[in-house]
Amino acid sequence: MSIPLHPALRTAIWAVAAPLGLYCVFLGLGMTPFFQRHFLYAHKINTLLWTDVNKPQQWGFARNQVTPFSLKTPDGESIYAWHILPLPLYLQNEASIESQNPGFSEDFTKTESFRLLREDPESRLVLYFHGNAGHIAQAIRPDSYHSLTDTSSYHVIAIDYRGFGHSTGVPSEAGVIQDASTLVEWAINVAGIPSSRIQLLGQSLGTAVVSGVAEKYALQGVEFAGITLVAGFSDLANLLVGYRIAGIFPVLAPFRIWPWLVRYLHRFIVDKWHSADRLANIVRHTKTRLRINLIHAKDDRDIPWIEDNKLFRAAAQETVTTTLWDMRLWPLAS
Repeated sequence: MSIPLHPALRTAIWAVAAPLGLYCVFLGLGMTPFFQRHFLYAHKINTLLWTDVNKPQQWGFARNQVTPFSLKTPDGESIYAWHILPLPLYLQNEASIESQNPGFSEDFTKTESFRLLREDPESRLVLYFHGNAGHIAQAIRPDSYHSLTDTSSYHVIAIDYRGFGHSTGVPSEAGVIQDASTLVEWAINVAGIPSSRIQLLGQSLGTAVVSGVAEKYALQGVEFAGITLVAGFSDLANLLVGYRIAGIFPVLAPFRIWPWLVRYLHRFIVDKWHSADRLANIVRHTKTRLRINLIHAKDDRDIPWIEDNKLFRAAAQETVTTTLWDMRLWPLAS
């Protein structure tokens, strides 16, 4: 004859079993490529149902200061982008800029904004690569664009990776790096901005994208004005051991006491994002000038700041065996 459980005990069991069961389901789904990429990139979580990214003025930009447009990748995807004019330049050319049609541009090369970017022999360009989830204008991203353009002479171009926002396709490591490469190629060959006047800036996931695309061009002997990584990480496998979703829910942290199990679970990671190795490779293949900024908040709840130390060590250690004419590596913590 079974003995009924006391209600308080039953509640306590469910309080433990339910979260544990959900966590096991999460891990099981996360071991499959389809769900793993949805968890990693979170590209379907956005506010497009109630926000129109083709109307940038709602984020505090001047009329036509931002021009939405798209780029075609070699593998046929359409990548949504914003070009943000530096505000001082906008104010100098306000009349001509306001005369162009607002909203999405089917051919950005025919706009006044493009002319100002291409024809200025001193134009400086920041290529901005955002983190996971959301779209080009979600969360703090517009604030970042403002901070870069409100008082400087820098143009900014930001993109939504494939599968994000209005961009087509499904994100993957190779695909997202292809998207970034498409933007770099466009900036150099269409906009006519030499790489020596292009800054690559990545935030969170975007730091891995920047590391990937910068390595690709370093192998070709192409050097950029600078590389800035904000809240970077060494590689995805190491990050997941200490990563907490929203700073609360651990991913692989409960398995730290079983290193063999962590190594086993790492085998199921599809997109590795080996940023530390790539950063070392960038140093190895850069022969003249390299400027890298590493920025990380010590109280970052998502990505531990110690991850930036790993990036710094990877780059710094490579300088021991690599001779550079001008190497500047700044670790900045806030």
